[in-house]
Amino acid sequence: MSRTLLKTSFVESSGRERAHSILDDQSYKELLGPQDNIESPHLEPQGIVPQSDDGVVVAKGTINEHPAIVISIEGNFQGGGIGEVSGAKIAGVLELALKECESGMRIIPVLVFDTGGVRLQEANYGVLSIAEIGAAIVALRRYVPVIAVIPGKIGAFGGMSITAGLCSKIIMTRGARLGLNGPEVIEQEAGIREFDSKDKQLIWGTIGGEQRTAAGFADVLIEDDADAIKEKISSFILEDTVYSPRTLQGDRYETLLSLVEPEQRLSANEVRLLWKLSENEEIKEKLPSLESDKSTGRGQTWFDLLRADFLEIGDIPSVRVADGMIGEKKVRFIAVVPDNQNRFPRARKGEVGLLEAWSIAKHVRNAIKADQNSEKRTIVAIVDVPSQAYGYHEELLGIHQACAAAVDAYASARLEGHPVISFIPGNAISGAFLSHGMQANRLIALHDEGVNVHVMSKQSAARITQRTLEELEIATKKVPAMAYDIKSFEKLGALFSLVDGVEASSPEKKDRDIIYKEIDRAIEDVRTDNSRDLSGRLSSSYAQSGGRAASILVREKLREQWK
Repeated sequence: MSRTLLKTSFVESSGRERAHSILDDQSYKELLGPQDNIESPHLEPQGIVPQSDDGVVVAKGTINEHPAIVISIEGNFQGGGIGEVSGAKIAGVLELALKECESGMRIIPVLVFDTGGVRLQEANYGVLSIAEIGAAIVALRRYVPVIAVIPGKIGAFGGMSITAGLCSKIIMTRGARLGLNGPEVIEQEAGIREFDSKDKQLIWGTIGGEQRTAAGFADVLIEDDADAIKEKISSFILEDTVYSPRTLQGDRYETLLSLVEPEQRLSANEVRLLWKLSENEEIKEKLPSLESDKSTGRGQTWFDLLRADFLEIGDIPSVRVADGMIGEKKVRFIAVVPDNQNRFPRARKGEVGLLEAWSIAKHVRNAIKADQNSEKRTIVAIVDVPSQAYGYHEELLGIHQACAAAVDAYASARLEGHPVISFIPGNAISGAFLSHGMQANRLIALHDEGVNVHVMSKQSAARITQRTLEELEIATKKVPAMAYDIKSFEKLGALFSLVDGVEASSPEKKDRDIIYKEIDRAIEDVRTDNSRDLSGRLSSSYAQSGGRAASILVREKLREQWK
């Protein structure tokens, strides 16, 4: 019988079948499987039938006798959306693998993506979980390669595309898709002229497996064969190579962006040619001028106030950077602000776009490098971001990868001992917040109606969940994680402090002094705690009293079953 007849389709397999096909026979041990009956507590109140494994299969075993864990997302349940339980399963098992690696055991993580990103019915639970998943991947990658497989059907979208961008190696099939913003969301936010969500040729030519591999956003384009995929994973495990993740290749990606004229609609083939051209070290990066109209908005207002008289050191108008002092402590302030002359029009209103995310990564990494043998300065992310940029060029040129670079930089700074503090005086929405703020040791927010945290605009969330805006508002009252206001977010336990008595839009010196004191208090708390991960978000009073009850329970059960 020919090999063709013996092929098993990886794409058509279920999440559990995919995990079985990757691990060696007889080695497969599923953790928190259906028999454990740990369901999302947030779906039934919304009239949604939960699933006993919450759409994520976690299995421990071997791959050609090498210890491994496989995390396989089941796209047939809620579109593979990440909620509190599913997110805790992924983050929790990665955290356990990290402990094994730290003790000298080499265990390889393999993530199989079939997900639209955050499960909108659990919104901010998904955002918190994806931040914790990303933190674990960055830490794990210091010991072992973290391998991603994107087989097809749904693909990898939303915050989980950023997670994929953090991985050491990415395997895709021709039918797979990888992008931060789904076609329907781009059309909703930017209009059909920007992206027609019904144009299948456009979709695959922009974010499909063949295009992503040719343009450098994935490593291997592979046939839809379970055996071939396992063989390729095994070859990555056996390679005696120190990987340089895409998140650390900022110079090349910035060179690619400098070759782009956003006014002209690039084709997929043109991007492939530019990607090859970006290898030429003689091409000099065309950095934009810092000359721009002064932007408005809370991010810019608070950046100017907090940096005081210290000079800016940023390289693009939309990312403000300055080194300053709070008392005797060295601080680097970073804010993303509007720029009405931005080369990429979809990022002109303060969104985190391609240039912004790579610039954030550069300035954080420069601080890490400069402080290698001296005091680790505090990095303060000033967060007022309406969203990531939604656009055709953004997807074609890999905004998910740019955002992954920013995530990686903040997480790396935290792991190197830099206190990373997020100060939120305005909006903290979607992939923009994941990229700029969510990797902080401590989060500080103003108690103000203009401060909102969420995964998506209300209009897009209503479209994706097939609800009216009125129905969406009703749902937020049943599940605090779906609400946009900062008080509801506080109940989830991630905030270090929610600050009252501060003028959010037009702050004065007295308001600055209050925030200086709060940042200083957060820095001292980080140094006293001496923890460099995000576990503090699960030990806070709000988290312990119910805000993250399922996240805590899942991790407890995983620890019990791990051995």
